[in-house]
Amino acid sequence: MEKSEAVANENLRNGGGGDGSICGYESLCQLLSSNLEPHLLEEVNRLILGLNCGKALQSVAIPEPAKALSDEHDFDLQAFRFNADREALREPRVVRVGLIQNSIAIPTTASFSDQKKAIFQKLKPIIEAAGSSGVNILCLQEAWMMPFAFCTREKKWCELAEPIDEESTKFLQEYARKYNMVIVSPILERDVNHGDTLWNTAIIIGNHGNIIGKHRKNHIPRVGDFNESTYYMEGNTGHPVFETAFGKIAVNICYGRHHPLNWLAFGLNGAEIVFNPSATVGELSEPMWPIEARNAAIANSYFVGSINRVGTEIFPNAFTSGDGKPQHNDFGHFYGSSYFSAPDASCTPSLSRRKDGLLITDMDLNLCRQLKDKWGFRMTARYEIYADLLARYVRPDFEPQVITDPSLNR
Repeated sequence: MEKSEAVANENLRNGGGGDGSICGYESLCQLLSSNLEPHLLEEVNRLILGLNCGKALQSVAIPEPAKALSDEHDFDLQAFRFNADREALREPRVVRVGLIQNSIAIPTTASFSDQKKAIFQKLKPIIEAAGSSGVNILCLQEAWMMPFAFCTREKKWCELAEPIDEESTKFLQEYARKYNMVIVSPILERDVNHGDTLWNTAIIIGNHGNIIGKHRKNHIPRVGDFNESTYYMEGNTGHPVFETAFGKIAVNICYGRHHPLNWLAFGLNGAEIVFNPSATVGELSEPMWPIEARNAAIANSYFVGSINRVGTEIFPNAFTSGDGKPQHNDFGHFYGSSYFSAPDASCTPSLSRRKDGLLITDMDLNLCRQLKDKWGFRMTARYEIYADLLARYVRPDFEPQVITDPSLNR
């Protein structure tokens, strides 16, 4: 391979700038805003980000303590607001929601104890920024308390799994109590009551520090390096919606975003906000990233918060992907770009592609019902027809409904 081709391929993995950026910019929105005239940018944003209640999405003033933390610890900090139309019979139901994306803190060759402590230390100022900004519900990224080591297929990483009420949960419970904040904590769970079985689990911590419940990842990828069934299998918790002090929330963990029926099920159970904590790399999924969650928000009339970790995690032992390509020591670049989507097809700009970040968004939950009334998706859906097809599809004797042109010469 020519050197120039190798460099180009590496830039494809890590971003157009080769350092995780997009040609030197933190995000697509920053690239556009830095290079387009204001009238062109306004029209491009209308097409890319949509309009909220007929207007461009509003930014929100960030409190000074949060700004100071962002400057001191060098993490991206952005804040926006989704409005809803004023109603005659209901008061606005505005909640402030936050997403955190982050890279690991120290090399994967460090002791497991040191790695976990370092991640805790890294997240403290970002969580403090969320709390001091009045965030009501905060969601962290998938398996936030460890490297995303499932590519290695090495069993030693199982040591980082925890029961739902152990170290990571206790760490976050303090912040939940301190800031009256619901926190969604996706971890690698160890189920000690069922033979130390491992699960990819999101724990819902209430605003009083209590554990409301948990949800286990429904869909496990088997593509490239993402062969996670070496560690855990499909979850067994269904599609729960958690009624919190600030709204009804659900968690569609990572690979579940590729399954429209998974999104649908959370909507049928009444979710108003669905979080999608993820860990995905640019070469595999980046063109899909801005589409799937936004489509889910539209189709199911709820808000979606999409979180992806950042950085390139290097592991000491090389591994292969089963695709005939050479062995390697990393997944590729986790491209961050966390963002919120609304049921009216509007969305926020994304966080950085290469830096830790906190995205804060005010959202009026009245918008969910307003869009249900406007589009009537629930009323016009044909659930009985879908249910009949699915019931037949899962049977061994299923025959597809295909009508063949009799004039075809077979």
